[in-house]
Amino acid sequence: MFNIVVFGAPGSGKGTQSEKLIDRYGIHHISTGEVLREHIKNDTPLGKIASEYISKGHLIPDNLMLEILKHELDSNPVTEKGVIFDGFPRTIPQAEALNEMLAMRGEKVDAVVGLEVDDDELMERMIQRGKATGRADDTPETIANRLKVYHNQTKPLRDFYLKEGKYHAIPGSGEIDDIFAKITDALDPLHRV
Repeated sequence: MFNIVVFGAPGSGKGTQSEKLIDRYGIHHISTGEVLREHIKNDTPLGKIASEYISKGHLIPDNLMLEILKHELDSNPVTEKGVIFDGFPRTIPQAEALNEMLAMRGEKVDAVVGLEVDDDELMERMIQRGKATGRADDTPETIANRLKVYHNQTKPLRDFYLKEGKYHAIPGSGEIDDIFAKITDALDPLHRV
């Protein structure tokens, strides 16, 4: 297995780069945001709970996210080659829980791709994305709150993964293919065939 965490602020390009990583390494993509939006769209019990948090720009409780991940890993045979975790973990306790969950499966996080983009560019990207896609959570007020939550709760993960020797800082501004080339320069030497 080759397990990658794609890390960065909302709007940093995690989904875009994850799609390219899927093609390159043939691994499964788990976007917790997409999984949650699917539950919300289908009005599942999980979706109702998640909607309460997301509509305010807050993070989903850890136990809820771990259950979603366990379900995704256990119900998708394609996860056997590895997984791209996109949007999870978002806190140090989540990172520790992910390490524990993977260790129970005899696996680990192999690398963390940290897409680093300044806040002004993130705000502009998400406003444009909201206009293009109609995503209800891409309003200036919600974006500002999501960035505040990111800086307070999620950004400390950078240091956590740096200490583990797994964090690869990737400048997330510029052309998509140029950013991807920097990612593969970091990941190709780590990929187990």
